[in-house]
Amino acid sequence: MDSSYSFLVSSLILGLLVTLGSVAQEAEAARAFFVFGDSLVDNGNNDYLATTARADAYPYGIDYPTHRPTGRFSNGLNIPDIISEQIGAEPTLPYLSPQLTGERLLVGANFASAGIGILNDTGIQFLNIIRISKQLEYFQQYQTRLSALIGAEGAQRLVNEALVLITLGGNDFVNNYYLVPFSARSRQFALPDYVVYLISEYRKILARLYELGARRVLVTGTGPLGCVPAELAMRSRNGECSVELQQAAGLFNPQLVDIINGLNSEVGADVFVAANAFAMNMDFVSNPQAYGFVTSKVACCGQGPYNGIGLCTVASNLCPNRDLYAFWDPFHPSEKANRLIVQQIMVGSNKYMNPMNLSTIMALDSRT
Repeated sequence: MDSSYSFLVSSLILGLLVTLGSVAQEAEAARAFFVFGDSLVDNGNNDYLATTARADAYPYGIDYPTHRPTGRFSNGLNIPDIISEQIGAEPTLPYLSPQLTGERLLVGANFASAGIGILNDTGIQFLNIIRISKQLEYFQQYQTRLSALIGAEGAQRLVNEALVLITLGGNDFVNNYYLVPFSARSRQFALPDYVVYLISEYRKILARLYELGARRVLVTGTGPLGCVPAELAMRSRNGECSVELQQAAGLFNPQLVDIINGLNSEVGADVFVAANAFAMNMDFVSNPQAYGFVTSKVACCGQGPYNGIGLCTVASNLCPNRDLYAFWDPFHPSEKANRLIVQQIMVGSNKYMNPMNLSTIMALDSRT
């Protein structure tokens, strides 16, 4: 009797340990994820707004699991989706989605909105978009809703332990400074001074994110702005990247790394992590064949030279195999290119991720 009793007790203890272990694993897998930024990371917020910056019609989403447009500026998954996949989390819902309630709040939220920039006057031609200051307001609002669900302490812990991605800057050049010849901003600032101004404004945004509880923030620099099909169509004679826009990215990205290093030393921790989107993209832009693409100059969906003019619509040229194209539309990478970018975010060397990649972050944070 004693032996069967002790067997029963040990079985119960073992069962309890297994259950606790799986709960702990679930808690680890369920790390919340928050996304801020522009069309590279918007997963549908603009569908709920009266704006022209939308991806809510075919052929957007042609390779998404539902084969329907979702508001993502992609043929399929975008960068946040693939990061969620890699860290074992559900994809985040757009903050404006009516489905973002109850338990779904624990997954995090995507606040990004196509067309926005660091500056409030970036993207004014798109009318109603969620400027970055408003995205941060929504983040506060989200935390209030989360507190009502799991209490203030639980909400603070979830936010502190969450992963955050922010992608800004490209539109401040493409949809502001270089939008038209002699734009208001280009008359106000020479390019180097404009970059210094942008960086000082971006620093305030990152500091505000920290104030709001973010403790692990991936900050992407701009990609090779002069090499996207839209810019080739407008500025290129024989397929070479636009020197001016490449120069803009070349000035912006190193200064962004500087403010990230400065902020980290101020707070005494590696809160902000610089993702070198320029290098990640240039790998396949400069040598598309090495990554299985037939071209990095022509967009899969579009019209005009390089399929780079106007928007991707039902009337556009559409390539039959999206995996052969580095660019899906005149501005945005294809899902396959997004996967290559996320691979570097996950396991890339210091050339791509500084001070560490996301796998290292996940390993470190699972020990604390």
